[in-house]
Amino acid sequence: MKAVISVFGKDNVGILAKVSTTCAAANANVLEVTQSILDNYFVMIMLVDISKMNKTIEQLQADLDENVADMKIQVMHEDIFNSMHRI
Repeated sequence: MKAVISVFGKDNVGILAKVSTTCAAANANVLEVTQSILDNYFVMIMLVDISKMNKTIEQLQADLDENVADMKIQVMHEDIFNSMHRI
């Protein structure tokens, strides 16, 4: 099982580190990352393996919201992501 994590907000130091540390604490393995800085805005999408995660997706979402302040973060199971983006 996989999940997609999207992150958006004003750029500052340590965003990737905070997100990846929070994922590691939940035993969610980061598989792929793409990130960019767009006019002082940080944008990142991560694909994470949640098959051995020790929390629910909702708990991971809450932890990310708490640990990565001032960023818009969304955690979505890959099945939901794929259904939403199917043409």
